[in-house]
Amino acid sequence: MSKVGVAAFVIAMGFALPAAAQLDGPTTQGGPLNTAKDLYASARYDEALSVLNGLRIGDSVDRRAIEQYRSLCLLALGRATEAETAIAAVVKEDPTYRPGESESPRVRATFAEVRKRLLPEITTTRYQIAKLAYDRRDWASAESQFRTVLALIDDPENVGRLSDLRVLAAGFLELSVRAAAPPPPPVEPRPAPAVAAPPSAALPGSEAGKIYTAEDTTVTAPIVLTQNIPGIPPNLMALARPRGLLEVVIDELGRVIGMSMRGSIHPTYDAQVLMAARDWKYKPATFNGKPVKFRRLISINVQR
Repeated sequence: MSKVGVAAFVIAMGFALPAAAQLDGPTTQGGPLNTAKDLYASARYDEALSVLNGLRIGDSVDRRAIEQYRSLCLLALGRATEAETAIAAVVKEDPTYRPGESESPRVRATFAEVRKRLLPEITTTRYQIAKLAYDRRDWASAESQFRTVLALIDDPENVGRLSDLRVLAAGFLELSVRAAAPPPPPVEPRPAPAVAAPPSAALPGSEAGKIYTAEDTTVTAPIVLTQNIPGIPPNLMALARPRGLLEVVIDELGRVIGMSMRGSIHPTYDAQVLMAARDWKYKPATFNGKPVKFRRLISINVQR
């Protein structure tokens, strides 16, 4: 073949490269994965697949790339069922992965279909991993993983299918963030004023910023308007403690602005109660007729 003929053949092959190879750019020499990419780019799908199958036996650190190219080869060879299995491996390794716009519509559609089918199960598994981190009191890890869970729940291919799990994940995320927060710095005592104001000069009223409690007998306690405590799920009944204690802080408008479990019933149920408490409403506590903040303790008993 003449030099001109060889050059024309190379140029033609360059225009014929599949979209996935063009997306990744020129492959570097050396390495079995790059060899497989080059074979795929040359439309030698069977040979590329053979190399990739061999890489699966080892402990490759780029397993997602291996399964990604396996799925492309299998799709090109018309082996759709095997391609979906390879795509599933990619999605399980990285649930956020999607093929780029440079891939063919067929590849993107197949990935989207497999991902949509697997995402609920993957999200639930990731939630369980996050919950284990929470139970270990690994707050930083739990916070990071619960954020990932919420991102997966809010994914367009998952929206509306895991609303109950979202409530739990959001509740545990809030608890993890609070537990991981550093304690407030100690407050240095302020020196007493040189001359105290006479008692007669003080006007009756509440102290600015003070949160009153049931121990303040001169304060009228808040009145419940809405306080719906969720029932405990049947699957948690056997593991739950018989009673718990919830603390809420109610502001001058009767809204719950703070809540925490002073006595846990079950971590999962605790999160449900905390999420529900956000929507509770009260007629605010008053001191001399003026609305004030109030810290209220609520005992929760498990009905077996």
